[in-house]
Amino acid sequence: VQLQASGGGLVQAGGSLRLSCAASGRTFSFYDMGWFRQAPGKEREFVAAISWSGGSTHYADSVKGRFTISRDNAKNTVYLQMNSLKPDDTAVYFCAAGKTTSSRPGLYDYWGQGTQVTVSS
Repeated sequence: VQLQASGGGLVQAGGSLRLSCAASGRTFSFYDMGWFRQAPGKEREFVAAISWSGGSTHYADSVKGRFTISRDNAKNTVYLQMNSLKPDDTAVYFCAAGKTTSSRPGLYDYWGQGTQVTVSS
């Protein structure tokens, strides 16, 4: 699976962005998908995950109620809608595919290249 993340940018605190991750290669709908982020000098951290069918989602506590993960298997794309953004959300955001919705990045098999999200105060 090849993954291409897009949609990052610069936004003011309180604003919104929608990230997309387009997949190609092996059958996208077979894979659970996750979003992770990594800020400078910090470890990669879990943001959200969604099961292959879209029927199960879970979120890091830090983004619950503000971010929504979704997928469109017909378009081979997973999304991350980010609302009420805070400066602490500034990071490079990565999408990942695997047979897991774990919060552990090491359990995912495929990774996209990342897209920068910067939230100004």
